[in-house]
Amino acid sequence: MELSTSQRVVRQTSQLRQPGPVASLLPWLALPLLLFLVLPLLALLLRVEPTALLANLGNPQVVQALNLSLLTTAISTVATLFFGTPLAYWLARRHFRGREAIDTLLDLPMVLPPSVAGIALLIAFGRRGLFGAYFSTIGINIAFTTTAVVLAQMFVAAPFYVKAAIAGFGGVDRDLEQAAALDGAGGWAVFRYVTLPLAWPVLFGGIVMTWARALGEFGATIIFAGNFPGRTQTMPLAIYIGFEVELNVALTLSVILLVISFMVLFIVKGLLRQRIGAL
Repeated sequence: MELSTSQRVVRQTSQLRQPGPVASLLPWLALPLLLFLVLPLLALLLRVEPTALLANLGNPQVVQALNLSLLTTAISTVATLFFGTPLAYWLARRHFRGREAIDTLLDLPMVLPPSVAGIALLIAFGRRGLFGAYFSTIGINIAFTTTAVVLAQMFVAAPFYVKAAIAGFGGVDRDLEQAAALDGAGGWAVFRYVTLPLAWPVLFGGIVMTWARALGEFGATIIFAGNFPGRTQTMPLAIYIGFEVELNVALTLSVILLVISFMVLFIVKGLLRQRIGAL
């Protein structure tokens, strides 16, 4: 008996829904890598007792490193947002000779070894650096200061926001912007009330990734800013010293970083899903 077109479609759909032999093996094939990623994090959480964690939270070294990390990452993230947004909008809306070269330069800090980034910053802004020497003549020293921590964080983390913002601005429907302009809205009004709200979910994700990357920055910071408690010793640097001197401090800071990073990424992904769903 010949099947109708609708019956053939239903049968083909049901066949596609039935997992084949390879599809049934996918969970088992995915398990090794998943366990490899989860087990070290689980071991870290199980290694630190809650009572010891609470006791170490009052350790002056932990408090100083935590406060400095939160302060410097907030400054570097705000500075990246302020300076990175015009750059991203320019690259997203303008096509010119040399654009690909600039886009590639933005990728470099994300793939360079952090130690190379630290040396580059030191050679540029150190006391005897290419530009730092001129700052030193007027009494401004950047290297091995809190300012150096912020610059190191921006250098390695800012491209995450800029690349996300380029995608966000590039994905906005230009017809909506033109419609707002035809209704009498000026350039700033179109950007504020049309472009920015539509691109905001992607921009927000880039901001969070920038902050998270800045929070975990280590290599460029220790070379360019040093490791001075209360001045340049952020949480990753305190973990490095604590591993050699006081393991409990290193474990406490590691758990704090792990919990903060997980909570922030989890909440942000939930907010982005709600935002995109509402759109």
